Amino acid sequence: MDGNSFCAEDAAGLDRETRALTERRKEVLGGSYRLFYRRPVHLVEGRGQYLFDADGKRYLDMYNNVASLGHCHPAVVEAVTAQMQRLNTHTRYLHEAILDYTDDLLTTLPALEGPSWKAMYMCTGSEANDLAIRVAKTYSGGEGIIATTEAYHGTSELTSGVSPALGSGQPIAPTARLIPAPDRYRTGVQNISTWFADRVRDAITDMEAHGVRFAGLIADSIFSSDGVLPDPVGFLAEAVDVVHRAGGVFIADEVQPGFGRTGDSFWGFARHGVTPDLITLGKPMGNGIPVSGLLARPEVLATFSDRIPYFNTFGGNPVSMAAAQAVLTTTRAEGLQDHAARVGAVMRTELQSLQAAHPSIGDVRGAGLFTGLELVKDPATREPDNELALAVLEQLRDRGVLTSIAGPHGNVFKLRPPLAFQTADIDWLVSALDASLTAVNR
Repeated sequence: MDGNSFCAEDAAGLDRETRALTERRKEVLGGSYRLFYRRPVHLVEGRGQYLFDADGKRYLDMYNNVASLGHCHPAVVEAVTAQMQRLNTHTRYLHEAILDYTDDLLTTLPALEGPSWKAMYMCTGSEANDLAIRVAKTYSGGEGIIATTEAYHGTSELTSGVSPALGSGQPIAPTARLIPAPDRYRTGVQNISTWFADRVRDAITDMEAHGVRFAGLIADSIFSSDGVLPDPVGFLAEAVDVVHRAGGVFIADEVQPGFGRTGDSFWGFARHGVTPDLITLGKPMGNGIPVSGLLARPEVLATFSDRIPYFNTFGGNPVSMAAAQAVLTTTRAEGLQDHAARVGAVMRTELQSLQAAHPSIGDVRGAGLFTGLELVKDPATREPDNELALAVLEQLRDRGVLTSIAGPHGNVFKLRPPLAFQTADIDWLVSALDASLTAVNR
């Protein structure tokens, strides 16, 4: 969280207006907030894949999966406006929108045996993952949750306890176990499927040795905060088998890889041919309107929901459901999953073409419109270069390209633009990266 952050010592180099805004934030907002960039960007407008600052400068958004369809997508704006003019209230009254949306959403799941899955709704991915962990613990009778060493799953007490990406000041739950991410590039392991399954097995064994009963594994299938680790397709299956044999559940956190983002499938977990027990949804679900969800195998959810009432005041309200329905309908109508696969493949090919001129680009990897570009000091040793990544990040910002870094070493660019991103935008990205690397290395 601190890797690409504005610091107090950066204030001296700011123009008067920007400095005044940063000082005002410091006065009125809590100290936990972070700003991107040494010179924070003051945004006032967004359209599609582009953002505009207070001076009218246009930026290419290479980071935002909140406005997944694109900033201010007209279908979402119209749907929200129309519903807001009619009704907005909580879920303790009858309303068709939440039911119609759920019917539609469940059709996106791979063919699954047994009774229809159940859905519950919240406002944020943190809330969805929090509820998923509670359900996992109730179903399994255990407390131990496994996550990866740079995972991010939320900000509630439960989810922050399995979110080491929040930083060194964030305590990890004593019943949680962190395991290394399945990084083929950095480990050099080819059979990453068995390697990762062994890490899960070791964590379960350690829990047992310390009197902690295993409850489940939570993972986002592209391991975005761990540095974007998508391949090989199917490598998660062996680890999920280990989880199920040990009596635990697999929570598929789809907040980042879901809704067609990876191109290969509508859901990130489906790339791996696995069936989760719980699926959590968030950010892209409403294209900027706060809405999230939990999809659950009915027998798993019943152990919790048959005993414990759950109510979320704003979760599933008609306005949020209108936004979510507009996102789902538009994703299909505009063929955005296929678009992500096609444009993402072209983008990675163009990024890889820079490696000859810039050996500091150690690896380019991804799926659909979700790409990780890793910078290293030496391509032979693969030693990560955080300092270079931060310097290039600021150069990209100056050239109008907004993104951020990820991974345990803070050296992987997480390139995750709105799905409105087009082939025509690739040249801007590649040219800016080329110029930024050249400027920093000079």
